[in-house]
Amino acid sequence: MTDSGHIYCISDLHLCPERPDLFIAFQDFLANIAIGAHSLYILGDLFNLWIGDDNPEPFNSAVSSELAKLASQGTKIFIMHGNRDFLLGRQFCESSKAILIDEPYILECFDKNYLLLHGDSLCTLDTDYMAFRSMVRNSDWQSEFLSKPLEERQAFAQHAREQSKAMSSNKAQDIMDVTPEEVIRVMLDLNQVILIHGHTHRPAVHDIQQGFEAVDDVENSSGQRIVLGDWEQQGWYLELSSSGYELISFDIQA
Repeated sequence: MTDSGHIYCISDLHLCPERPDLFIAFQDFLANIAIGAHSLYILGDLFNLWIGDDNPEPFNSAVSSELAKLASQGTKIFIMHGNRDFLLGRQFCESSKAILIDEPYILECFDKNYLLLHGDSLCTLDTDYMAFRSMVRNSDWQSEFLSKPLEERQAFAQHAREQSKAMSSNKAQDIMDVTPEEVIRVMLDLNQVILIHGHTHRPAVHDIQQGFEAVDDVENSSGQRIVLGDWEQQGWYLELSSSGYELISFDIQA
């Protein structure tokens, strides 16, 4: 990949018609920050809910149009599935002039490699969620689900979200965070020392001080885990450049 121009990573925007402030922040980000970038990586949960590309909701088309506008100006856009929009498909990506990518994804830029994930696959202690994730990521389940009427899909999705919220309120916080051992396992299996993910809504940069002695070209035998923030009262993005990386937040106006 060329070393010219900045690259941005975002995740967990949870865009929906009920939060016009998030959509305005998204528009502003594309028009004033991502504009002119080499590429933009959306690491899952662009939408708060996605029940299929055939959903005629005008809001979805509005989001697609904003992405297509950025792409038309030269920025490459890549989209990864999250835990709320895992049914997002190629039809949406084509209309958005974006490329749908699988995880794990290795981004090579600025003489570094970055391992990109949404992050939910790292939360292995949350066994209830991992079982649900395994079910809904199955291609046969998805094909059957997408064959159902939109109203039925909407009802299922709403029920699943309500059930998830109820279960989460009774779980310890560490269960819903990433499992440290799984983080290290994934990074070592892929021989990568810088991991970028979202999902947990806990933005931070973590140094990992164990297990990386045998990884090629690792400085000080440590790794880094960069966690993107969700868009709620603040928006978050990661800027990658020849100078390194910076995790940046900004206020979202109500």
